[in-house]
Amino acid sequence: MNRRTTHAIGSCAVLALLAASAGCSSSGGGPGTPSGSGKKTIELITGVKSDPFYITMSCAAQQEAAKVGVNLKVDGSAQWDVAVQRPIVDSVAATRPDGLLISPVDTTALTPSLQQIQGAGTKVVLVDTSVTDTSIGVSRISSDNEAGGRAAAKALAQLMGDKGSAIVISVKPGVSTTDARIKGFTEEMQANHPHITLLPVLYDNDLPATAASQIQSTLAAHPDLGGVFAGNTNTAQGVSTGLQAAGKQGKVRVSAFDAEPDEITALRNGTLDVLVAQDPGGIGRQGVDQALAAIQGKPVTATIATTMVAITKANMDDPSVSKYFYKSAC
Repeated sequence: MNRRTTHAIGSCAVLALLAASAGCSSSGGGPGTPSGSGKKTIELITGVKSDPFYITMSCAAQQEAAKVGVNLKVDGSAQWDVAVQRPIVDSVAATRPDGLLISPVDTTALTPSLQQIQGAGTKVVLVDTSVTDTSIGVSRISSDNEAGGRAAAKALAQLMGDKGSAIVISVKPGVSTTDARIKGFTEEMQANHPHITLLPVLYDNDLPATAASQIQSTLAAHPDLGGVFAGNTNTAQGVSTGLQAAGKQGKVRVSAFDAEPDEITALRNGTLDVLVAQDPGGIGRQGVDQALAAIQGKPVTATIATTMVAITKANMDDPSVSKYFYKSAC
């Protein structure tokens, strides 16, 4: 969380950036199998159910589930908060589905619940985010977030002319995806862009209004601010709002993760400069496929890194790029 060439590129090529709800539930044969039913049941618990990233993931997972003949039920947190997601996880544990796709909102707090679910026979697949305990999950499917962070840094440095100060604003510590983006961004800046001064990372708790306030305060304290890396969608939205309010739109350059509708509008308007878009649809489709393979006792791929795409104002209308825009509804 949330987080973002003219065509889809794999993680090895992402550094070339500037060159570029719910279904039914019943199943057969698994932990939650009702008698007489032939279909398997898979549950998907997303990070934030209203987030277009997760909506896009859910839509693709539902399409794939219908294609392969499994029943998929989708739920998600109302906000990025362990206290909100844990009751959903515990409720799913009681139903013992054949498979569970989950985007955990914390790297450690949900581990006991996931261990219990996995121990009861449900095949767990971690989608987008993950947990530290490597025994959890038969497969982990996510973007190469460190590579995306490095790409965002390289793009931002070029836009800044390799000088000035830059800041990262992100969600909160302890989220696997955004932590990795910050790591990649920071390492790239420190290793290859010595004339750019990195300011301390700020966290907005996934609140756009907080990000807007933070960027305005940073501008007041650091008039030479030349760039911002927004770690996810809500942060990017807040940064855009704050720059507009400060009259700095187009003067302070912004790299951001994801390609949600508000971000696409901001890119077109020139408030955001580069979006590192993920492939949430691909994550959802492969999540269903890997869970079903595990349920059926077939080979499973333990780690899958999905495609990322660099979106700029210059290439955003290319169909090979625009297909990666996130959806607000199926």
